[in-house]
Amino acid sequence: MTHGKFVAFAPALLALTLAACGGGTPEATYYCPEPFTVQDAGRLTHFKDGAGRDPRDIAYEASILGATTKCALSRNRVDVTLFLRISASAGPSVEAGRTSIPYFVRVLDSANNVVQSQEFNADFRLTSGNPRGSSQEELTLSVPRDGGYRIAVGLKPTLEELNYNRRGRQP
Repeated sequence: MTHGKFVAFAPALLALTLAACGGGTPEATYYCPEPFTVQDAGRLTHFKDGAGRDPRDIAYEASILGATTKCALSRNRVDVTLFLRISASAGPSVEAGRTSIPYFVRVLDSANNVVQSQEFNADFRLTSGNPRGSSQEELTLSVPRDGGYRIAVGLKPTLEELNYNRRGRQP
């Protein structure tokens, strides 16, 4: 007769099991945009003021080491925390004081239109005695929840610096 009692309680046990699996409010899903480094904007060689453009005239070199995001849902928006790691190395012509390395952050929609754009500086104190440094920049952005957004990051070279990078670091 144990078999008969099990059959009688089976529907109630099944209902309790299913209620434990799917009850409550559904968890909201959203897309956390991944950052990418813009081509030709991942590194920068900056020269001292003046006409010279050989390796002795380099004030500093900088590069983006990596970028990641962490996201949280906030009403109909996604709050994005961007972590950007930048490194810098002093060149033979580094000047004493603060070295300010410009970089940008752009939010692109699904059609690659820029919908947000910001520019910043990462500051370093580079000297011949302290020739290297790295910085982790942390920024907060907000994008609509519907997704399809991408985050473009890059260093901000001048036209001359960009051409130098494209030539493969040849003056």
